[in-house]
Amino acid sequence: MELEDFLKTKGTDENLTQLIMLFSKQATAIKAGFLSARGAADTKNVYGETQMALDKRADEILIAALKESKLVSWIATEEQPDIIEVKGAVNPFGITIDPLDGSSLIDVNLAVGTIVGIYPGHVLEPGNTMLGALYILYGPLTTLTYTTTGSGVHEFVMGEDGNFTLMQENLTIPEGKLYAPGALRKDYLPYHKKFIEQLESEGYKLRFSGSFVADVHQILHKGGMFTYPAFVGKENGKLRLLFEGTPMGKVVTEAGGAVSNGTINLLDVKPAAVSDRTPIYIGGRKEIALIESIKRS
Repeated sequence: MELEDFLKTKGTDENLTQLIMLFSKQATAIKAGFLSARGAADTKNVYGETQMALDKRADEILIAALKESKLVSWIATEEQPDIIEVKGAVNPFGITIDPLDGSSLIDVNLAVGTIVGIYPGHVLEPGNTMLGALYILYGPLTTLTYTTTGSGVHEFVMGEDGNFTLMQENLTIPEGKLYAPGALRKDYLPYHKKFIEQLESEGYKLRFSGSFVADVHQILHKGGMFTYPAFVGKENGKLRLLFEGTPMGKVVTEAGGAVSNGTINLLDVKPAAVSDRTPIYIGGRKEIALIESIKRS
């Protein structure tokens, strides 16, 4: 079943359906840039990081499509310093976008992706207010995984015609023993070091590519946990609350998993600014409960 038909069969709100379809239709244009827009650009994003040419291209494609559609009122992306307000929008939706997560891996042909969060209004609200979230993974196959609150998590694969067809319905995160740990071991804080040692003592296998979206996708399918913790020099964490932690946390939570900053559910955290960073633990409920227990002790 194709994506649009599936959304209608699920009784998805018509405006949400149009929005999810809009993102699905940008995948081909973004992929086309992989051959022509490689390397670094001469600009920096809101975090002071040098932008990749592909980051800028994907950002421009998605912003242009959203502005033209007028399907959303607010757009926040990792590449823009300010929230964009769309004049004359037909819906009050707010959208957060990481246009191309993991883009530094393009030159070695590893998987990267686009991450999207969908809010009923302004985006500077806790993740538990989201209407849904999705990500598009550009790997050997191009897949789109989405959720809307209470509807389950569903995965689609893009065919040669650019359309997405159902691959797996009602994904649930299994029990598994993979762990994907960011940051250098020498910089671990004591509670995090204890947590990682506990996982290793239980036989967890390390799997970490450097692409957050790809690593969490693997955890969603095989179980375990991804973490980019607070560490020495980055006590507030490295990854972005709005663009990475919250939307991927929404997907994993709807699939029966959990997401935390090490202390509380990440979806309960209200952002102060689009640039907020956070420690992230995302994956199985057992692993998330363990880190929160260790940090409390």
